[in-house]
Amino acid sequence: MEPRAAPKYKVAYGALLSRLVSGRYPIGGRLPTEDELARTFDISRVTIRRSLDMLVNEGFLERRQGSGYTVVSLSPPSSMCLTSFTDAMLRAGREPTSKLIRISTFEAHAPQDQDLIEELQRERLTCVERLRLVDNIPQMLVRTWVPARLLADARAEDFPDSGHEQSILRILSHRFGLEWNAACEDISPAGAPEDVARFLLIEPGTPLLVQACTAFGEEGNVVFYEQVYRIGKVSFNLTGASRESR
Repeated sequence: MEPRAAPKYKVAYGALLSRLVSGRYPIGGRLPTEDELARTFDISRVTIRRSLDMLVNEGFLERRQGSGYTVVSLSPPSSMCLTSFTDAMLRAGREPTSKLIRISTFEAHAPQDQDLIEELQRERLTCVERLRLVDNIPQMLVRTWVPARLLADARAEDFPDSGHEQSILRILSHRFGLEWNAACEDISPAGAPEDVARFLLIEPGTPLLVQACTAFGEEGNVVFYEQVYRIGKVSFNLTGASRESR
């Protein structure tokens, strides 16, 4: 028996999703019209609209009356810490950039990882430390901890300083093939440690928000842990059962 062909709306959805993830349609850019896409995929407007609705519901696109479909994210959120900071800034018309500070590897139970969850303390870890800037002004210091076995041969060239590919979520996914499907996070106030304050150009002890995110794979294993020291506030939109940054 021949396998059943995928429905046309799913084929079009998959093709559009691939174009979005590859950066063919930039954040803030418009997709072709429904008529143009329907002709491209040789399907009806009703069918292509169903494909587009899926991308809207998943957070990739926004439908604007009179303007068609606009790209709002290349990595839509399932939680605040899985929301791309790069995408959010580009969507707001700002210019995000990154400065790689260092890539370090630590043996299991190293003194530097005592603040990490127990599962990671048992692992040999690679820590990627980056400064995130908006319009050339430091906004966040980010330390991303990943089991070293998952981040083999990480080099400075893997972490671009501009463009949508600077997103750590896309780097981990596209360059290193990491996959995750859930996360938990904690946001708390703290005084800026001296080393963090130096990079953020603030006085030590200045109030900061510290965001800790743990991302998990399908087996419940920790894929990465991230510590974000950020200036300013974090706001949320609550929509149904999901939470989105704003």
